[in-house]
Amino acid sequence: MVSLEEYRGRWLVLMFYPGDFTFVCPTELRALGRRAEELSRREAEAVYLSTDSVYTHLAWAQTAPEEGGLGPVPYAMASDPTHAVCRAYGVLDEEHGTAERATVIVDPEGRVRYHLVHDENVGRSVDELLRVLDALRSGQLCPSDWRQGDPHLTR
Repeated sequence: MVSLEEYRGRWLVLMFYPGDFTFVCPTELRALGRRAEELSRREAEAVYLSTDSVYTHLAWAQTAPEEGGLGPVPYAMASDPTHAVCRAYGVLDEEHGTAERATVIVDPEGRVRYHLVHDENVGRSVDELLRVLDALRSGQLCPSDWRQGDPHLTR
């Protein structure tokens, strides 16, 4: 079982996704996994979360990508079979009983600082996720397309 308290003091990226053994989801989870070191440098971790069971997660992670699986990933995979977590974050597709393709960034104090839902057919950009995380971590006003090292806005 994963608890938000375990991540207190660090940034947390909750990667909600519709389901295991699907087409778009593994591309996103693998892409973020390949950039785990970059996330770590930002004092952040990720948790992948869907409404699939822990048994389905395990089977998906133990199945090679070339056989339709996810393969090993560097982050925790959480299961929400009761839909309570997805409902709490407002990312449950009630009609299908699955998580929406959503990204939630929680700050070190446990506050939600970013919440974005994508269409289920469109994968998320890890570059954009890291850009937003950098902007949030800066604690400053960041204009559109701001990147680490760019000037901040002044009030």
